[in-house]
Amino acid sequence: MSKTPESLNNAQNNTKSSLGPAKPITTLPDLFLTAVSLLFLFSSPKPNHTLFRKFLPFPPNPRRFPKMTTTSQSRTSFATPQALSDWLKPRLSSDSLDSWGVKPGTKNLHNLWLELSEGETSLVDSSPPLRTVNVVTVRILGKGNLVLVESRQELSDGSFRDRFRPLSEKMKPHETTEEAVARAVKEELGSSRIVRIVPGSYRKKLEERNSASYPGLPARYVLHSVDAWVEGLPEEDFVTEEKEEYEDVDGTRGLEKAVSVRKHYWEWVCSDSLCS
Repeated sequence: MSKTPESLNNAQNNTKSSLGPAKPITTLPDLFLTAVSLLFLFSSPKPNHTLFRKFLPFPPNPRRFPKMTTTSQSRTSFATPQALSDWLKPRLSSDSLDSWGVKPGTKNLHNLWLELSEGETSLVDSSPPLRTVNVVTVRILGKGNLVLVESRQELSDGSFRDRFRPLSEKMKPHETTEEAVARAVKEELGSSRIVRIVPGSYRKKLEERNSASYPGLPARYVLHSVDAWVEGLPEEDFVTEEKEEYEDVDGTRGLEKAVSVRKHYWEWVCSDSLCS
């Protein structure tokens, strides 16, 4: 019996369905593209992280550094002079500390304690400690290009110390330069005098040197300098006396234990070669 064309088509369709869906035939161009892709993948260089490192917030493999310990904190006050002494002893040589108030022209431990209590001085916790002081310096102008300088001081223990510098005074906390100038003139030159600061003469400078008042204790001086005219000063060399530098209302500060300035010796000197 012969098969009709329709039956032949049905037989072919049944055969395809039993074998599953037809797979696409791989052509030559497809093989070529696959080979190129694999070649590019395996021959590409490794990514260079150093090119992107500077854009990253942290490096891929950060180094761990040991933490540095520091004791450079400032001390501004101590409850008693003994507390100050106990703090200084492991940080300052005994020879230096023992010379305070003994060596002519020096101040003693009580002086430093008063300075700290008044806020005039701070100490950086180091070995040896660093004393930091804000100082106002007044270059008083006179006739004929003369300038007033303090040649020396007489201290309460009877000793003298050479100065040869313009009027200088430690500044109080929150004190302006103008206020410090007026107070320095009143305390060291006597009575209230009219002071006129030369406009534009203000200068600020930092100096670091060993302290003459406290041997062995390095000092950092923040100098606030001005030129000024002060009315009513003698035209010849003169001497002034200073009252107590600090107040002791309730008598508990032991001011008599500190070395204080009793007299200031002043001289007019040439400021340049044009002095008359």
